[in-house]
Amino acid sequence: MADPPGLRDRLRRAALRRARLPVPVRGRRLPGVRTAKTTLAAVLSYVVAQRLGTSPDGILAPLTALLVVQLTLYETVAHGWERVASVTSGVLLAVGVASLVGLTWWSLGAVVAVSLLVGRLLRLGPHLPEVAISAMLVLAVGGAGTAAAAAGRVSETLIGAAVGLAVNAVVAPPLYAQPAGEALGRLADSLAGLLRGLAAALRTGWSREAADHWLERARALGGQVAAADRALVRAEQSARLHPRSRPVREAQPRLRTALGGLEHVHVTLRSLCRALLDRTYWLPESDAAGAYGEDVRAALAAVADAAADALEAVATVARAAGPLPEARAEVERRLGRLLERRDRLAELLLVDPRADAAAWEQHGALLAAVDRLRVEVEAAIRVPEEAAWHPPRLSERQRGAVRRALAERRRRPGRRPPG
Repeated sequence: MADPPGLRDRLRRAALRRARLPVPVRGRRLPGVRTAKTTLAAVLSYVVAQRLGTSPDGILAPLTALLVVQLTLYETVAHGWERVASVTSGVLLAVGVASLVGLTWWSLGAVVAVSLLVGRLLRLGPHLPEVAISAMLVLAVGGAGTAAAAAGRVSETLIGAAVGLAVNAVVAPPLYAQPAGEALGRLADSLAGLLRGLAAALRTGWSREAADHWLERARALGGQVAAADRALVRAEQSARLHPRSRPVREAQPRLRTALGGLEHVHVTLRSLCRALLDRTYWLPESDAAGAYGEDVRAALAAVADAAADALEAVATVARAAGPLPEARAEVERRLGRLLERRDRLAELLLVDPRADAAAWEQHGALLAAVDRLRVEVEAAIRVPEEAAWHPPRLSERQRGAVRRALAERRRRPGRRPPG
C-alpha cells in the first residue's frame, strides 16, 4: 500500500527533531565529581581520625564517610544522622549489657533483638542493621576495653559524618533542575512519539491486534512517568540546605505543573487507546478491521498528529529551551489546531443513538478522551500561581508525625471530650 501524502515528510521531521535533542547531563557537571568527593572525604576522615588517635587503625571514619556522601546535601545530612544515631544507640546498648552480663549466647540474642527494635523506632532505614552490628562489635571486646571501644566507634562515626558533610557542602554541591527538565522533556517527547505511531497505524489500516498493541504501548510509558517524578524529587532534594538553591526554587513550580499535566496526559492516552480497542471488541472479529472507516481513521490520525505537535511544544516549556511566554503561546496555537480537527472527527462519528446505541456510547468515550487530552496538555503549560517554591523545613516530617499521633489520640473511642 502506498504511503499517504506527506507521511514520509512528517516522519522525517520527527526523526530530525529527536536527533536534535540535547544529550541529558546532570546539570552539565563533569563526570567523576561524586567519585572524587567520596574519595576525598574518606581520605580526610582517615587522616583526622589518625591525628586524634581515636583507635589504632581509625578505619571506621572513612567507612562512615563512604556511606554518608550522597548526591545532594539533604541526602548527606539524612544519611549522616541515620549513621550516627545507629552507631550511638548500638554502642550505648552494648555498654549497658557488657556492664551487667558480658557476652553470652542469650545476651547476644537479646542485644540483636533490642537493637533492631530500637532501629525501627528511630526509623533508621538502610542503617537499621548498623545498630546491631555496632552493639555486637563493642560487646565482643568485653572487659576493660569496652568503654574505649565504644568511645572510639562513636567518635570515628562522628568524624566520618562531619567530614563527609563538609566535603559535600564545599566541593561542587549539585543542583538537579536541568536534569528534571530534561526528564520531563523526554516524557513529553515519548508521549508525542506514541501519538505519531498511532497516527501512522491508523492511516495504514486497523485491526483488533493493532488496537491492543497501542494500548500496551501506552501502558508501558508508566515507567517513564515514574522516572520523571523521581528526577523532580531529586531536584527538590538538591535545593534543601543548598546555599545557591535559587534555580531549583524558581523552576520547581513550572516543572511540578508540567509533571502533573503530563501524568494526566498519560492516563488519558491509555483511555483513548482503550476506547479504540473496545470498539473492535464490540464487532465480530471478522469485522474488527472495519470498526472505523477510512475517513474516520484519517481524521483520528490528524487529531493524534495535532496532539503530538502540542506535546512537542510542551517539551520545550519543560526544558525551558526558549522564552517561556512564546513557548506557551505556541502550545496554545497547536491546541487550537487540535480543537479544529477534533470537531471534524466529531462530525464523522455522529450517529443516531436509537439506531446504534453501542457506537454512540463508544464514539462518545473516544471524543471525551480527546477532549481530556486537550485539557491536560493545556494544564501542563499553565503559569504556576507561585513564582518560587520553598523547601519544607527539615523538621516537617517529625512535626507531621506528632500531629498525626495527636489527632489519632483524640479520635480514640471512650475518651471524654475536654471541658
